[in-house]
Amino acid sequence: MTSMSARFLRLCAAGALAAAALLPSVTPAAASTLTLRVGTTQDLDAMNPWNTALEVGYEVFTLNYDLLVGFGPTLEPIPGYASSWTRQAAADGKSFTWTFKIRDGMKWSDGQPATAEDARWTLQFVLDAANGGNSIGLGYIDPDLKNAGVTKIAAPDPTTLVITNTDPSNRILQMYIPILPEHVWKGQTLKSIPTFTNDPPVVGTGPYQAVEWKTGQYVRLVRNPYYWGKRGAADEVVLQFFKNPDTMVQALKSGQIDYASGVNAAQFDNLKTVPGMVAVAGTTNGWTELDFNCYGKDIPGGGASTKALRDPAFRDALGYAIDKNLLISKVLGGYGTPGTTQVPPFQTRWHVEPDNPRTFDIGLAKQKLDAAGYVLNASGQRLDKQGKPLKLRLYMPNSDATYPKDAQFIKDWFSQLGIAITTQIFDSGTLTTLELPPTKDAPTQTAAWDMIIWGWTGYADPNPLLQIFTTGAIGSTSDSLYSNPTYDQLFTAQNAATTYDQRHQLMAQMQNIFYNDAPYHILYYPSTLDVHRTDKFGGWQNQPANGVPLFGYGSLDYTLLTDANAATPAPSVAVSAGPSASGGSASPAPVVPGGTSSGSPLPLVAGIAVVVALLVGVLLMTRRRRAATGEDDE
Repeated sequence: MTSMSARFLRLCAAGALAAAALLPSVTPAAASTLTLRVGTTQDLDAMNPWNTALEVGYEVFTLNYDLLVGFGPTLEPIPGYASSWTRQAAADGKSFTWTFKIRDGMKWSDGQPATAEDARWTLQFVLDAANGGNSIGLGYIDPDLKNAGVTKIAAPDPTTLVITNTDPSNRILQMYIPILPEHVWKGQTLKSIPTFTNDPPVVGTGPYQAVEWKTGQYVRLVRNPYYWGKRGAADEVVLQFFKNPDTMVQALKSGQIDYASGVNAAQFDNLKTVPGMVAVAGTTNGWTELDFNCYGKDIPGGGASTKALRDPAFRDALGYAIDKNLLISKVLGGYGTPGTTQVPPFQTRWHVEPDNPRTFDIGLAKQKLDAAGYVLNASGQRLDKQGKPLKLRLYMPNSDATYPKDAQFIKDWFSQLGIAITTQIFDSGTLTTLELPPTKDAPTQTAAWDMIIWGWTGYADPNPLLQIFTTGAIGSTSDSLYSNPTYDQLFTAQNAATTYDQRHQLMAQMQNIFYNDAPYHILYYPSTLDVHRTDKFGGWQNQPANGVPLFGYGSLDYTLLTDANAATPAPSVAVSAGPSASGGSASPAPVVPGGTSSGSPLPLVAGIAVVVALLVGVLLMTRRRRAATGEDDE
């Protein structure tokens, strides 16, 4: 035995003891119950799908609820709440009628009938909010309906849902909106949604239903007895929340959890050679950014500490003082790529590199600041145009151990420019509220911050990651509070584009505007580092092929898991023969005016699978966040 392996075994033993002490206490299951335990350092922020901003929240609500159409192994559309669908174009080719078939006899987890009327009620609630210029909850998922061009929804009978839309692509098949039971939610309003907790037991049509939630500890979900689809091997799923990746990895090593989401680079390198474990470095459809408060209005008692942050020239100059390659090496252990635009390279069909990329050059950053009117005083302090020394507040959530490390490097680099930086860490919920400006419904919000390190994760289509920089997103999903009328016009135009080339050209302009105006400096596109054991469950499948098994898109992967110790493990479901994902999305599928999609469900799904591998479309973005306590660093 080498000294290294002996040391590793001792660490495992110590880790097991520590994990036993720190593992959240979950209600014991029956001895015969096969439980999948998934570890994450994110702490669930809401059981109400409209109010979650975290990846773990999306993971939970897609286990509880079906989307109208699900996502397959390559992100192609597969049956969800609807079992099949057809499309008919109007004679003028300017609108489309989608007919979705809902399973006859499908039930909610409480035994009540799940019909087309439930889907109509859910989507009509979203459409009414959009038509009134309102958002639902945090406003993260409801824009899907508007971006799909939906204008009318009807349920002529319990198994038929008819939607009229104007969007020529298949984006309607990728709406990340949970279909909710009307008999549970019908009393809710736009005003009540933000405080509706949706406590367990949750009623849904998804494969599992949340029956227990202890904040900061775990969510326990049990099998939905009425689930219509293939059943995964796990009788229960427990998502366990850890304060840090160290205790999570200890629990993984000791077998107390089966899956660890978001380990760090050193842990990943250590675990990937351990027998019985599989380490997966997935390509991330998102980024980590340095975010500037660009809000263009004065806020009494709040707002940014200096008007310099409203100046693109100032923000641009700071970008030359960030060594992104060093951050990837020192903070990510090499698992990432330098960031540039708001469309990640994961979106291979849409990502473009900026025409005028910045390089790390502290001297050039100083020259640009001087040229823009931000000069040094006799004490070496950089002054804003009002003659005030620049002292910027840099905030971050406690959800990721890499953020404080990024902050320390940035603090050092910016200090070389004569700009003082103070840092502070908040829990995700507090920071989400802190960053928002005053609105009609929340006049006391102050947006009292200067810079934030945080991240976003996108979906199959880049639309959501483009949308958060539109003027209309200020007050909801926008955290830079950036506004550029030209950018807004381009967003609308690309959303209505009918060809890939047209949309690509418009999106390329948006990426260059974003990069040049610099409401963010995207620090890097990090890899997703997950590790799972193979002694209890088999059938692990990455979604898409260059992704990771869980925390992907929908609940599919949970239904594919098999019992590794069964005499004859159940075979994985053969979902689609669609092309394997190469790590990107494609163009929104232009629809031939007057064309009709019809026929049996399976051929239609298979056909659309081919299209969607070459298509883009969807919304959904979630913050990468976890838990923490505030701490100051001067």
